[in-house]
Amino acid sequence: MNFEKYIRDINDFPKKGIVFKDITPLLGDAKAFEACADHLSSLVHTPIDKVVAIESRGFFFGGIIAQKLNAGFVPVRKKGKLPYDVLEVTYELEYGKDVLQIHKDAIQKGEKVVIHDDILATGGTAKAVCELVESLGGEIIQCNFIAILEFLKGREKIEYPIKSLLSY
Repeated sequence: MNFEKYIRDINDFPKKGIVFKDITPLLGDAKAFEACADHLSSLVHTPIDKVVAIESRGFFFGGIIAQKLNAGFVPVRKKGKLPYDVLEVTYELEYGKDVLQIHKDAIQKGEKVVIHDDILATGGTAKAVCELVESLGGEIIQCNFIAILEFLKGREKIEYPIKSLLSY
């Protein structure tokens, strides 16, 4: 399936000069949504314990991938959204700074983890999530994305295998 036709560009969002890759058309087509979940799950070739998905668009497929791989699901959220004891990290976005948090008990030492998000851009968000998983003792198997924006060189910030369905 050609997933690229379900991803539209939104110019100047969330700020001037950014071309945002919008996956909502992909989510809105039942067959494309299911096929994308299947393909993302097929990128993982080893048993894992957890899928860590990044707020918010990573959640759309993270839970489905976890279910398909018989793994637990771990949400990483923006500051103030998780109700229990958390670890947090401040990170750089392509358009500012933010804070991400994970529950302290979400990953046990030695658990095998796949990190999932929709788009890899500058790599700041994914790198921050890797730091959170590492601090809990998780073993990162790979990072999965629907698409990578290669021209932003985010891949260079991630020291783990990276897999994606699309590359721009």
